[in-house]
Amino acid sequence: MIDTHCHLEMDAFDHDREAVIERAFNSGMEAMITIASDVQSNVKAISLSELYPKIYASVGIHPHDARFFNDDIYTRLLEYSKKDKVVAIGETGLDYHYENTIKEIQRNVFIRQLEISIDTGLPVIIHSREAEVDTLNILKEYNISKGVFHCFSGDINMAREVLSLGLYISIPGIITFKKAQTLRDVAKMVPDDMLLVETDSPYLAPVPFRGKRNEPAYVIHTIKAVAEVRNVSVEDVIRLTTLNAKRLFKILNTTNIGVVTYKIRDSLYLNITNRCTNKCSFCIKFQKDHVKGHNLRLTSEPKDDDIIREIGDPTIYKEIVFCGYGEPTIRIDTIKTVASWIKSKGGRVRINTNGHGNIIHKRNIAAELKGLVDTLSISLDAQDSVTYNRLCLPVYDNAFDEVIAFIRESVKYIPEVTATVVNAEGVDVEACERLAKNLGAGFRLRKLDDVG
Repeated sequence: MIDTHCHLEMDAFDHDREAVIERAFNSGMEAMITIASDVQSNVKAISLSELYPKIYASVGIHPHDARFFNDDIYTRLLEYSKKDKVVAIGETGLDYHYENTIKEIQRNVFIRQLEISIDTGLPVIIHSREAEVDTLNILKEYNISKGVFHCFSGDINMAREVLSLGLYISIPGIITFKKAQTLRDVAKMVPDDMLLVETDSPYLAPVPFRGKRNEPAYVIHTIKAVAEVRNVSVEDVIRLTTLNAKRLFKILNTTNIGVVTYKIRDSLYLNITNRCTNKCSFCIKFQKDHVKGHNLRLTSEPKDDDIIREIGDPTIYKEIVFCGYGEPTIRIDTIKTVASWIKSKGGRVRINTNGHGNIIHKRNIAAELKGLVDTLSISLDAQDSVTYNRLCLPVYDNAFDEVIAFIRESVKYIPEVTATVVNAEGVDVEACERLAKNLGAGFRLRKLDDVG
């Protein structure tokens, strides 16, 4: 876990700071970022980061203290930003709820700190409370696209605006509060690669510690709440938010090695090839290397024995799914070997395929999968060949007809066959569902950009 926003330098931790830090690391914390907010806390945050290898610091002036900002502080922030363990500028922004500093001064000080972020290349940590319009207008004016809205308090529309700028959204412990449905809705819709978690400790302790002093170890309660609303596992949320924090703040190391087996929720996925016979316009592999925090960009294709060894006991998973950054049926012999082993050990097998298996191998592979595969999920993706060719850019001229034929054959041999489509522009979902049913298959609509 990484707590991307805590205030370890604050007086609330003076009597037991070392114990708080120890509890955090004992709870599974990989790193913490302690966030400065005034002149004194900048010095304290940097000192803590220099004392502990996996504590990092930000430097900045909170809008509450913007009235104290001057040229000397600006110069100091520039100097502080050059420190090795300083990874962000902030907490800065606008707060019209308390308005401890008049709005005009807040805006000016916010802009000056954004200029530091631009000059240094460091991401900015943004505080915005009851000041959404002004905050967004300033960020747009200065083309800010590297940073995070910490302790997000806006609605879905605000979240969409923030994401459109390329900024991350950080979810605090408020998500565990009974009346925080709006925040839960936001946490559900934020894309995997734009999501962070934080405590904002010593403030805003999550349930079951609400009303008490917050501390970094409690971020697990926020993670559990996020996992619940996103219908994924706690492990999934930890993995993807940790990766996001490392990327945004450029801390620690991120793996550049593509994985063969990767777990999402209670299923194990097998990434056996990155080759594919489509170049779908909506395919996530053309945008990034990771799905749910797993790097799927292979440098070489795994051998059958290596795949089997990585699976281990297949019965501990709901199912084993052939699905990665390529079309698995390209390696039909590997599928048959590994699937046969999985079935012999009592596991369940699913294949996610683009339906090109028969045209790839020039024979009916659906018949060969009988008894080896429990479920086939076949990407129909369009209601006709014209739409299919536009969206999927297949290497085969008659690919859509082959997908239809593959679905028709598969229902003869596989217990459960589902045709899927993505709600991309131009897709007639109702027509696709009718087509799937006429072919004897089930139907599922997949959300665009919702992978895993």
